[in-house]
Amino acid sequence: MTGAESVLITAAHAGVEMCFANPGTTELPLVAALDQLREIRPVLCLFEGVCTGAADGYGRVKGKPAMTILHLGPGLANGIANLHNARRARTPVVNIVGEHTTWLKPHDPPLNMDIEGLAKAIPGWQKQSESADELSADTAWAICNSLYGQVSTLIVPADIQSALVGAGQITAREFAFNPVSEEMMPHAVSIIQEAANPALILGGRALGRKGLEAAAQIKAKSGCDLIMMTFPSLFEAGAGLPVLKRIPYFPDEARKLLKKYDAFILVGAGEPTAFFGYSDGIISLLPDKAPRLRLDTNRQDAAEVLRELSLALGPEAPSGELQAVLARLDIPSLPAGRLDAVSLCAAIAALQPEECIVVEEGISSGAFYYAYSPYLKPYRHLTLTGGSIGSGMPMSLGAALADPEAKVINIQADGSAMYTLQALWSQAREKTDVITVICANRKYFTIELEALRAGYPSPGKDAQSLTNLTGPSLDWVKLSKAMGVPAVRVDTAEGFIKAFRGALEEAGPFLIEALLE
Repeated sequence: MTGAESVLITAAHAGVEMCFANPGTTELPLVAALDQLREIRPVLCLFEGVCTGAADGYGRVKGKPAMTILHLGPGLANGIANLHNARRARTPVVNIVGEHTTWLKPHDPPLNMDIEGLAKAIPGWQKQSESADELSADTAWAICNSLYGQVSTLIVPADIQSALVGAGQITAREFAFNPVSEEMMPHAVSIIQEAANPALILGGRALGRKGLEAAAQIKAKSGCDLIMMTFPSLFEAGAGLPVLKRIPYFPDEARKLLKKYDAFILVGAGEPTAFFGYSDGIISLLPDKAPRLRLDTNRQDAAEVLRELSLALGPEAPSGELQAVLARLDIPSLPAGRLDAVSLCAAIAALQPEECIVVEEGISSGAFYYAYSPYLKPYRHLTLTGGSIGSGMPMSLGAALADPEAKVINIQADGSAMYTLQALWSQAREKTDVITVICANRKYFTIELEALRAGYPSPGKDAQSLTNLTGPSLDWVKLSKAMGVPAVRVDTAEGFIKAFRGALEEAGPFLIEALLE
């Protein structure tokens, strides 16, 4: 058994089933080992940012790590933006990065780079293996740490990958969350009970079905409002689940929402802060004097923490009181006439099927979708958690491979789509069931809005040239078809509805370029 084979066998034994790869010469032993080990499915991505974004989407939906194979430092560097998103989302991702042979590296070959230093730019678990006999144990540690929500990066020189490993050198590590802290529960209960208007702020694993069911009990028992972070990693929503308020993106709007609460319990989420610093000086979005308590750690199961909090608040709420906090089905009417961001989001919400997965990177255009979210048929929703654009199409690829039975709907801004449009090729190759809706407003509209907030109300010609996506305009139908994904262009609500219905009825990837007014 080679070192490369020991990596893959260890990963397979730990439950890894998917590998998103863009390998090079220093990863050839790993590529050869994939031929021998059929338990892990390799998926070729034409850019490393697609590899890491797909691994992020897969991990969010599957709840277990995907593996990436990346080529040396430049390959890791190309993938870092979406690894940032994965880190902020606390997604289990395991990167296997090839390194030069140990005897060549001291001579500074052309692709030589400080891979360890680069990996440390994404806080998590990192190591460079020093012998083939260590590889299984290193891989097991990488996987175990990823399950706590850390991006793990294992750097493996090519000669160590190809070296022989002694028999019986496969390591397994048991993963378990840390137990819930019982000492903190009375404090949390007293904060809720003593406050006039308490709120529960949720993120991460707290927003899965198990966590939301516990949160509904907490609200029914205490009257505590339920709030979610601006860009959660994944949340479940729809009729039968509690209604959560979403913290708005713009800090003045967020402060307006949050100022009416006088106490906060946070589970699966840190204290919300402004995305950027402007002259308004807003840092924390919470009222200055309101008590706040983070009830869990990153090594605890947030859903279980919520269950324990619910138990600490007393017996289960009567059925009638519980039903009062759960959302009821309220499908919006289909729009007609002009196609803009509002009518586009209404049409998607009206037509999306039960148990679908929505990947929202519509940026300014996708914001209108959230008003409908609590009242639709039950579904799962992924967002731009780390704020680094270019994640939507790769995450859709990973989500579709994580759950092949679900229709994946990607609400995708046109500017950010260009960062990783190679994901369309992988969607076509893997025959993933993804509908990509390009919100084609042909500008970086959020930058224009942020410019106004920063005090630049009248951008000149040169400034406008840096936010305008015309001259030439992107032709998404041609781009998509060139990647192997059928596509249409629409410019009315009726045209979009027809195209979207057709895409829902067909299997495989499809792209709709929605020209927005």
